[in-house]
Amino acid sequence: MTDHADSDANANADTDANANTNADLTDALLEHADREPIAFDGFRLEATDDGYAVATPAAERTGLSGRDLREALADETDDVHEYASNWRYWKHVGGEGTVRRAFLRWCERAPLEDAVESETEGTGDGRSEAARAVPDRYEALAADGLERQWGQLSITTRLADGDDYDSVPGERRYDLRHVDDRGTDPAALETYDRPREARDLTTYDEKGRYRPLKTAPTLVSGWAFTGLSGDDLVDAVEFVYPATVANWHRERRGNLDVDHWLETAERQSGIYDVVDELPREAVEWMAEACCVDSQCLRRREWEYEEGDELSVDGGDGPFPCREPCSLVIAAARKWAILETEAEHTWEFELTTSEKNQLEALIDAVAEGRVDEIREADVNRGANRYRTRYLRAKRIDDEGNLCGVDSSVDSDG
Repeated sequence: MTDHADSDANANADTDANANTNADLTDALLEHADREPIAFDGFRLEATDDGYAVATPAAERTGLSGRDLREALADETDDVHEYASNWRYWKHVGGEGTVRRAFLRWCERAPLEDAVESETEGTGDGRSEAARAVPDRYEALAADGLERQWGQLSITTRLADGDDYDSVPGERRYDLRHVDDRGTDPAALETYDRPREARDLTTYDEKGRYRPLKTAPTLVSGWAFTGLSGDDLVDAVEFVYPATVANWHRERRGNLDVDHWLETAERQSGIYDVVDELPREAVEWMAEACCVDSQCLRRREWEYEEGDELSVDGGDGPFPCREPCSLVIAAARKWAILETEAEHTWEFELTTSEKNQLEALIDAVAEGRVDEIREADVNRGANRYRTRYLRAKRIDDEGNLCGVDSSVDSDG
């Protein structure tokens, strides 16, 4: 009997909460419509001489009283309820034209306001998908949520309920985790709730090595932020990938300022003053080495100079790179110095297999695959024992390949 009583009490409490929420929603709608018409995401409401006129893409109704509108909003099977609560949530979010608002709408595939691009949005993993109308979004938000990928981040937007609910009709909550942890029970992950804690997750990679480039595809997995507000979500994302949301928004509005290689290099000073001497073809090699999807998740928008594009593909990431980063500039200094060295013809005695092995070694190191090669797999050129054998055979006690001394001409 007690269980039934508790169940009835809970049901009544939920009913009362829904009634209060719908009343608040109606009051907010009528108060706004009495001042000025509402037109938002396909929903229209305005006060007329014979009552209220409300319209969605599915239907239009006129001559409604405040009571009629209240009844429509109380019926959650009526699409007016979804359109109205969607308006109320974004009214609560506010910040029209801001970075934060645009990003939150992107997260749930809502049409972006004030964007110069079409409503076809990239998903962050090379696919594209059209922006969704309110009923489609609400169906997904109420079920498993809508997922977006931002670099190595998976962002899920869902309708708030239970403890997450703050009585704002249509309120959203946001879950953030590594893309490798999609579908993983949050109980199996290290959970966080303060955005600033995301900064600590970006310092080291899975092997404990320092990550100098925050947008490198080496973000650790095994963690989750759940039930974030919109503000907290944007803060957490920016702690993981600084400035990416802001630059994405500027690009969407058509005002991303891009500093190309040559102008960036020419303004360097001190020990980096030399980088503008890097030959044009070497800038191509540099971009291929550093500025591709396997090394950085930003999409390179800068070229050699205005009107002179690099042949290397800039990548497919959702957020743009507007100028060569400090890591690229630091590496370019070394390459600019190395490119001043004169070329020589060298003679080495190598077998065909040894030449192929050196090429395999370079490729394995460049692609970060050395640790993937098993010690017992001596058929692989970058195998540790096979490499040690080559060193014992071909490199002398002074570290010279085939005994050929090159120390006079190089600083390493």
